[in-house]
Amino acid sequence: MQTLKAIYENGVFRPLEKPELTEGQSVQLIIDTTNPLTPQEMLQLAAEVYEGLSETDVDEIEEIALKRDYFFMDKSEA
Repeated sequence: MQTLKAIYENGVFRPLEKPELTEGQSVQLIIDTTNPLTPQEMLQLAAEVYEGLSETDVDEIEEIALKRDYFFMDKSEA
C-alpha cells in the first residue's frame, strides 16, 4: 500500500511523486481532500488543547514542552 499526494488537473490525477507501479497496473483511489488550515483554524485547534485544564496543568504542560531534553532522554531516566 502506498500513500501519494496528487493534483487533479484536466480530469486526471497527477501524482506529485513517482508511484511504485508497473505500467497499466490497476489501482483503487481513496480521495482525501484535506485542505490546509488557515492561521485562525490553527489557533483555534491550539486553544482547544488546553480546554478543561487548570492553570497548573497548563503551566506543567508548557514547562515540559519547553524542555527539549525531556523528549530525547532515556525513558528509564523519567
